[in-house]
Parts: sequence; C-alpha cells; structure tokens
Amino acid sequence: MNVRRLIPTTAVAGAVVLGLTALSACSTSDAADGGNGDKLKVTTSFYPMQFLAEKIGGEHVAVTSLTKPGVEPHDLELTPRQIGSISESDYVLYLKGIQPAVDDAIQQSGVKNTVDAATLTTLENHGSEVSGHDHDHGHEGEEEHGHEGEEAHEEHSEGDGHNHGQDGGADPHIWLDPVKYAEVAKGVGKSLEKADPDHAADYKKNTDALVAELGELNTAYETGLKNPSTRTFITTHSAFGYLAERYGLTQQGIAGIDPEAEPSPARIQEIHTIAEKEKATTVFFETLASGKTAKTLAKDTGLKTGVLDPLEGITEKSQGADYIEVMESNLAALQKALGAK
Repeated sequence: MNVRRLIPTTAVAGAVVLGLTALSACSTSDAADGGNGDKLKVTTSFYPMQFLAEKIGGEHVAVTSLTKPGVEPHDLELTPRQIGSISESDYVLYLKGIQPAVDDAIQQSGVKNTVDAATLTTLENHGSEVSGHDHDHGHEGEEEHGHEGEEAHEEHSEGDGHNHGQDGGADPHIWLDPVKYAEVAKGVGKSLEKADPDHAADYKKNTDALVAELGELNTAYETGLKNPSTRTFITTHSAFGYLAERYGLTQQGIAGIDPEAEPSPARIQEIHTIAEKEKATTVFFETLASGKTAKTLAKDTGLKTGVLDPLEGITEKSQGADYIEVMESNLAALQKALGAK
C-alpha cells in the first residue's frame, strides 16, 4: 500500500461550499429507489461519517456506508456497483485524505450535495510524536495554528513511524477529538438543512443534541485525564494526534499511519528508550488490524498491551455499540495506561 497517497498534500481544501440548492421533494427517481420512500439517499465514506449522517439525519435519511463493518478503511477498493451508487445519491459525506479510492470516485460522481468533512474544521500536521505541551496556542486559537512550521514532525526515514503528516499533508483523524468532531457535526447539520429544507428544523434539533453529547464526552476526557502519572502512550496506529493535543498527552506511533506497517529496528529501539524515560506502561493496538507488532514490542520491552480504537469501523469486537460508547472505552483504557485517577 502506498502510504504517501493516504494524506492529501494540501492541508485543507478550503471552506466547504454550502451553497447547496434545495432538493425538490423527491422529484428524482433515485430518492424513491430501494423502498426508501421520501428519505434523502445519503452515501457516507466510512463509520465516523455514517454516525454523523445517521444521528443528524434521523428518520429523514437512508444512510449507506461505502466501508462495510470490519474492513480497514485505508485499504478500501470500491466495486463498480458502489461507484454507481455514489452517483445515485442525493447527498454524499466523506473525509478527504483517508481513502484515496473513495476520494476519486466521489470527485467523478457529479453529486451536487457533496460535503468533505475535512473542510468543516481546521486540520493540522502531526508526526507520530504529538504532544499537547509542544504548542503554545493551547486549545484556543486553533484557527491561527498554521499548517507550515511543523518541520519537527517531518519523517526521519522511510517507515520509522514519523510519516504521519508527511509531505506537508494534514492528519485526517479529526473525529478522535470530540471538539473537532462537534465542529464537523455543525457543518453537516447546516448542509443537510440546505439540501433538504423541508426537514431543516429536525436536522437542527438533532445536530444540537449531538453537539451537546460530544460536549459531555469532551468534559469526561478533560476530567478523566487531568492528573495522569505519565502523559505518553504508545500506539501501532498514529491516529490519535488530535486527541493527544486536545488533552495534553504525547502519542508515540510505532509505524505511522499504516496500521499494518512493520516498524524499523531503529524505531523499536527508540520506542523502548522513550517508554523507559517517560514511564509509559502500555502499547496500544486497534481492533481492525493485527496486534502482532504491539505484542512483539510489548514482549521485547516488558510493557503491557491494550486496545485503543481509532473508530474507523464498528464490529462485534468493538468495545461499544457506537462512537460515543467506544470513545468512553478508549478513555477508560487511557486512564488505566496513564495512571490517571
């Protein structure tokens, strides 16, 4: 897999154009296809987008995700039928930079009401080491935090785990920060109101409810991670840069954005040294990828293993039934690993 293609070279494509013209009440034949009646036919790229569409759209939408449960989103290849289904959609919600095949198909689909979630919040560059203490902008003023000047996070050598925000690209894992995810939710709500004005009041009500829920989740993280024994956690998948920055933690990624990539011996030795110095206790792996690398590293360094879910899909192995529940499980796992009271 070409890791370099996973992150777009531009940090943010620009503010999303929400000049979505109102859809006439199911004047198109596709809206009625598949027995969906008058529901808005919504296609989403993978689980974090599906969750938003379902929570905000409620009873007025019929949501399809291009990434089936259990499939690693980064590796997704679309079938001709899936590509065709995109162009039949009334509304498409995706996150550019996670799935190149999806990005290409959506670009070619010609669907008028297409929203890229990456344009609804501020993206940043993150190396595999991301610390909330390295930035003097705190949690305010994120708009002013540019996408340049992150030279410290450029890759050191191929495959050593420092290639998450390479080539000036931005980290797309915005949904793992409840505050950024709430910003995206607000943008999705507004775009649905414009795409389907007949149900605008319901979309607004559902958006407000979800934003409030995400606010409670953020408070739980702030409170739960306030006084840890260590602020460093080690993970096989460098997906938690935004989460680390939000709550003053440091993420040490073993192998960058590709969860299946094998780390170099030099990187393993580096992680070993960091773990001793920072008193890290746990190597985290994820539910959709093999935990072999984490288990090998843990055995070599005397560390424990644990699951930290990047929430790219929900399966029977997930520690929760939806985004909120799995994020709560992630919080519990982090508290245990970091010694937070």
